[in-house]
Amino acid sequence: MPETVTLEIAEKGHFKLDQAAPVASITDLEHYDAIIIGTGTRFGRISSQMATFLDQAGGLWAHGALTGKVGAAFTASATQPGGQETTLFSILTNLLHFGMTIVGLDYGFVGQMRLDEVVGGAPYGSDHNRGRRRQPPAECNRVGKRKVSGQARSGDSQ
Repeated sequence: MPETVTLEIAEKGHFKLDQAAPVASITDLEHYDAIIIGTGTRFGRISSQMATFLDQAGGLWAHGALTGKVGAAFTASATQPGGQETTLFSILTNLLHFGMTIVGLDYGFVGQMRLDEVVGGAPYGSDHNRGRRRQPPAECNRVGKRKVSGQARSGDSQ
């Protein structure tokens, strides 16, 4: 999605500006079979950039252009209690309004129920806590990625 801050602010904020990634537009969305939305957690909610992007989809909603498509969500924050679930709910609320079918990592996957480490993930979508050091994604995030991409193995839900 397009950045909404000025180049000056982006440079001062050390935004990653040299990323070679396609930028989606609202009109692109109706051509996809599945839409996986991710955004950083900002004060326990979706970023203003993502909110602005999704707010522009009213025309697609009015015409049912996204109805029946598969949708999923992911987020990340700097702290464990950073509002990840609230952010995921904010994304999912939009997807449900669009008539999309939500794919998550349900509680049938016991890997997200561990108490011996922080594993990330929730039945609402994948999340990651970066904290002060880089951590590899936990198993539930890897399984969630496979489920959304249709590559889940039979042992993944146990």
